[in-house]
Amino acid sequence: MTDTKEMAKDLEVSQKMAKCAYDALQDRLGQDVTILDIHHVSMMADYFLIATANNSSQMQALVESVQEKLSLSGYDPLHVEGVRDSGWVLLDYGRIIVHIFTQKAREFYDLEHIWSNSPKVDPDQL
Repeated sequence: MTDTKEMAKDLEVSQKMAKCAYDALQDRLGQDVTILDIHHVSMMADYFLIATANNSSQMQALVESVQEKLSLSGYDPLHVEGVRDSGWVLLDYGRIIVHIFTQKAREFYDLEHIWSNSPKVDPDQL
């Protein structure tokens, strides 16, 4: 029974982190922000957040906004990969992974298709 309670509490923390990251992406006008619940199909994280930036300056603003808001909530990234000029940046927070793409890179990597067995999450339900 304790494991079930701990898992529920862990998922609650992940939801709080996902909501915080979602709000940060929305604050900087990230486009087509999608949250995928991957916790039933992968052990790497509970949620993927995927957003599109219009250009490299906006990509940097999105990255900084996510890092700032999550840091203020006590969470620092475990790993950051990619650079804004590459068209893709990944922020790995363990429980959540934030992907920020240019439109072209997002279409190329097509994470929503790759993870199509993962339900989309309504941010109001977090």
